[in-house]
Formats: sequence, structure tokens, C-alpha cells
Amino acid sequence: MPERDVMQYDHLIVGAGPAGLAAAIRLRQLLPQRSVCVLEKGSVVGAHSISGAVMEPGPLEQLLPEWSGEYQGMKVSAAEDDFRVLTLKGSFKPVPDLLVKLLPRSMTCSTPFNNHGNYIVSLGQLTAWLAQKAESLGVDIFPGFAAAETLFDESGAVQGMRIGDMGLNRDGTPGPNYAPGADIHAGLTLLAEGCRGSISKQLIKKFDLAKGHCPQTFALGFKELWQLPPGRVRPGRIEHALGWPADSRTYAGSFLYHLDHDRVYVGYIVGLDYQDPRFKPFEAFQQYKHHPTVKPLLEGGEILSAGARSIVAGGWQSMPTLDMPGAMLIGDAGGTLNFAKIKGIHQAIRSGTLAGEHIAEHGTSAGFDAKWRASVGGRELRKARNFKPAFKRSLWLGLLNSAWEMLTCGKSPWTLKNTADWSRLKQLDQYTSPDRGWVQRSLPPRDRLAAVFFAGNTHDEAQPVHLKVADTSICIDRCSREFGNPCQNFCPASVYEIVADGAQRRLQINAANCVHCKACDIKDPYEVITWTTPEGGSGPNYQDL
Repeated sequence: MPERDVMQYDHLIVGAGPAGLAAAIRLRQLLPQRSVCVLEKGSVVGAHSISGAVMEPGPLEQLLPEWSGEYQGMKVSAAEDDFRVLTLKGSFKPVPDLLVKLLPRSMTCSTPFNNHGNYIVSLGQLTAWLAQKAESLGVDIFPGFAAAETLFDESGAVQGMRIGDMGLNRDGTPGPNYAPGADIHAGLTLLAEGCRGSISKQLIKKFDLAKGHCPQTFALGFKELWQLPPGRVRPGRIEHALGWPADSRTYAGSFLYHLDHDRVYVGYIVGLDYQDPRFKPFEAFQQYKHHPTVKPLLEGGEILSAGARSIVAGGWQSMPTLDMPGAMLIGDAGGTLNFAKIKGIHQAIRSGTLAGEHIAEHGTSAGFDAKWRASVGGRELRKARNFKPAFKRSLWLGLLNSAWEMLTCGKSPWTLKNTADWSRLKQLDQYTSPDRGWVQRSLPPRDRLAAVFFAGNTHDEAQPVHLKVADTSICIDRCSREFGNPCQNFCPASVYEIVADGAQRRLQINAANCVHCKACDIKDPYEVITWTTPEGGSGPNYQDL
């Protein structure tokens, strides 16, 4: 075993997203004598940050009242909302504008219909600014260093994290520039890794934190930043849609957020509980851009940046227990995103802030789960708990349920259950894929490899493959026969390929393409794929997403 440096902190935070940075800031605000360290696997803070991103500013204003005047990043005030159901050649509004305006805000609390007072932001820019605020308070932030392994004390409690080794050869042996990762010990560790965090996943299993809760469910989100010809953009306009190009049995939705300087965010979200083994989420996103209501907006424009990530969607009933000996889960790592609102930034900041306050008051992780569930953020999730599960049957039942939940403000006497996304996938002979009316495409990018270029990926080809497949023979035999190797369909970056090698077939993993979305870790029907952290600093380098 190599000799490793050991660093001691009072508090260690894994992940420099909005939850982790909010926790760091609040800890130093309340306990300025405590030492706080933040590990961030991205090359810089914000490099791996991607979100829709319409933000409710309330929690940030409470944490940093000066933010509105000081923050110089993208901040476009929401001006108008539009929500539609798309058909092959047109669209319609399931809820008339007049009715939405007449409903009190309390009745639209769990929907994306009312964004009055919100802002369209770039999560990458926002987290970079939050990191500056945290550092000004004395927080140590280490970008480019990935937490790779959990350390435990003699009692079995979390004691800290081991940073991943640098300079390993592809076979895992030390290379000429090998540097062993340091061990960071801490009195308390906060897991703020975001959706499907690799360390969080391990600790949820080790401490049985999912016991008594539904399995977590997820969605896969795509996003592109476009520069358009002058005069097309209406800054502050927020458009959401359901329907085409997905069929009625597949949950999928889109967004168009109009920014300043003739730019727009274009995005598409697919629930990973879909059943069709032939379904291709990336292609569905590109088809959406060719809808008659969208293509005229984008034609003649160019993509500036693009990326993809998984989105935690299970809500109230799928949140694991958030505290464990020596550590706690915060933000998307704990499932705090409100999928009904299509918003997670304000919930992540709430969660991180509350974690800091809980530690300052009690000095332990114990009791944080109950505190979050009883908080404003927890109550918001409980109101929205039945939104996503209702779409498992069909788009129309989901919309009907959404109307009911909106009218009752989430006070239904029942809670719909969630099931694991991988278990929903049907075998090839059990499912007839519908004709979705997809059209010939002309807008960029031409394919998934071209899209990866806009993510700014950086992976050293010589480093070990960070995507671990427990048994590749399953891929060649059972999966090919039963599911048609759906990893080749759901991966947004063409990481997985079944290739001919002479007379044999084998799985080829193009790890350098990976944008860290973790869909493979979620949707693989045999649960043999495990996403782990590559060498620190590897992965996408998102710009303004």
C-alpha cells in the first residue's frame, strides 16, 4: 500500500454543487472556527454543473441576501410561461391561460405553470460564484479531486474520504506520474455528489438507508445552449411541453428558456422508467428540435454548449434516510429535487443550508432526516409526491392526476408507489415499439459523437476505465437476445458498443466519451454496470449550462 498524506478537517463536503456549497457557506457563517473542506471532481467548480435551470431565488436570498446585487452571472427574470402538449404537427394547451391566471399561486405550487419572481440562470456560473463566496469565508475547495473511497472508523461510522489516485495506467498499475490520493478525515462528512453519486450509492446500501422507502427513480435530461439570429428570442419566456416525439406510454417533456443576447436553452427530459428497449432518448431530443413549433426558432443558429445528466425524480416516497453514522446526504444525492416543478436548485440550497444549521445546533448527523422531512423543502416534496408516478400508466392519466393534485395542493389521502427504473424495461419479444412519426433531421448535431464535442470532454485515454461491467458475457449473450443491448440506445454519448472482433462479438467501452450522466448505472436491466469516478478533473467541461 502506498503512503498517503492525511488531512484533518472538522467537516468534509463531497461535491461543489449548490447543496454542498450552501452547506459550506452556512457552516462557516454559524461556526467560523470550524474547518471545512469541499472536494469537487470537476476540473473547476462548475465544469460538471448542468441544470435546466429556472431557479426560485428564495433559499439563496436567505443564505446570501446580497446575491442579487453582487452576482454578475446569467440572471434572466422570468417574464412569461407557456405549457403545451405537442402532437406530430402542432400543439394545444391542456390548461387554458385564463384558468392558470385565476388559480391562486398556492394551487400551482407544484407545477411549472407559474414562474413569476424566478430567474433563468446558468448553474455552472452560479456554483462558481458560490465557491468564491465560500472561499471568502475560509472554506478550502479542491477542484479536480474526486472522492473515490469512503473511510470508516473503528465503530463503522464514516470517518472521511480517500481521494482517487492520479497517474494510473489503463490496467490500474502506477504509471510514471503516479500520485496516491490523500486521505481526508473529518468529524462529519456531507455527501453532495448530485444525482446517483457513486459514494452515496455505496453508503445507501451499506447503511440500508433505502429501507422503508420506494426505490429511487430517475430521468435523463439533455440540454443545449444555442446562439440565434437577432430578433427571435423573447428574454424571460419559459416554455414547457409534453407529448411528441415520445409516445403516450413514455414520460418525456421539453423546455425552451429564452435568455439574453439572442440565446436560448433547449432541453429534453425522458423518464428512465420507459419500457421500450428500442427507445433512443438522444434521438427523441433531436426530433423535438424539429417540431414545427421549434425548428423555425433554431434554424440558422448554432450550438455553443451541450450536455446530459440524470435527474433524480422519485420525490418524497423515494428519498432514502438522509443521515447515517458520521455522514448525511444532501441535495440531489438525497433526492430533494422537485420533479413536478422541474426545479432542484432551490431545494438543493435549502437542503445544504439546513444541514449546516443542523450541525451547528446538534453537532451530529443524527436527526437530520426527520428535520428535512419536516422542513419547508420536505413539505414541498410531499405535496408533489404523486406527480411523476401517475405518468407510468399514460400521458393522459398523468395529466389528469396532475390537475387533481394541483386542485388539492397535494393533499390526496394516498401516495403512489415508485418502482426501480431498470425493472420497467421490457424484453424485445414483449414490446411492440410504436410508430412515433419521427422525421428526417437537419439541425445539428448529426449524432451523439458530435454532441460530445460540445460537452468539452477531457479524459486521459491511458487511465483505467471508470465504467465497470461485472460480467461482459451477459452483454454478448443474454442482453443481446433479450433486450437488444439497450445500453447502445440510452447512453447519450455512444460509450457502449457491441463490435465484431473476428468471428466473435465483444463489448467496447468508449470511456473517454462519458459525460458522467450515470444513465447506464440506472437503466441497465441486469444491474451489472457500475459508474465510478475517473481520475479527478476528467469528464465534461460545460460552458454556461
